[in-house]
Amino acid sequence: MFSQLTLGVSLQDTATFANYFVGANIQLIETLRHVCQSEQGERMIYYYGASGLGRTHLMQACCHAAHRAGLSVVYLPLQDMVSLSPIVFEGIETRKLICIDDVQCIAGKRDWEEVFFHAYNRIQQAGGTLLVTANLPPKGLQFIMPDVASRLAAGVIFQLQPLSDDEKLQMLVMRATLRGMVLPEEVGRFILTHCPRHLATLCAALDVLDRMSLAAQRRLTIPFVKQVLQI
Repeated sequence: MFSQLTLGVSLQDTATFANYFVGANIQLIETLRHVCQSEQGERMIYYYGASGLGRTHLMQACCHAAHRAGLSVVYLPLQDMVSLSPIVFEGIETRKLICIDDVQCIAGKRDWEEVFFHAYNRIQQAGGTLLVTANLPPKGLQFIMPDVASRLAAGVIFQLQPLSDDEKLQMLVMRATLRGMVLPEEVGRFILTHCPRHLATLCAALDVLDRMSLAAQRRLTIPFVKQVLQI
């Protein structure tokens, strides 16, 4: 596995581009794929969106793709690290791809903002590529240091677009197929109708159905889904 900061950070093996349903985000996906497969392309990419749209999934997919391409990479999920010390930013400029997830978590924390600001400048000087995610655009975050927001806004910015209901159905069918499952359209629509339509919740439901159908050697039918998901 590629080297990361030794803080217990791990990546989900299932976080890949192959099982991310693109929808209206094709330009973002193409941009991310490009920077993960070479040392060329955009040097600063910032993408944002509401929870459940796949921000972290895409960032971890970038890490996996960069590793396969032979690029050095570091992944910093700030939501999990903000209780630690800003020292986590030290030395990250030595990597070719620096992935910083949930930058909104350090907004309003001056010590973190200052260390990040200097790390950003070192990354630019070293010629690395910086990927940053957040729940809002740079100007929408409550940074104490205006220079932090301006630095983040200097790169290419994308807003993750949500999936329509039809696209969520296509996503479920796609992910089921990748698992070797057959998800009939009527069963997929039943799941969408009776489960919260948050993508993470839908994928979790599919995980449960996959395990239970294998254990019971059952096909995915509406009665089976009702029994397993208790709906």
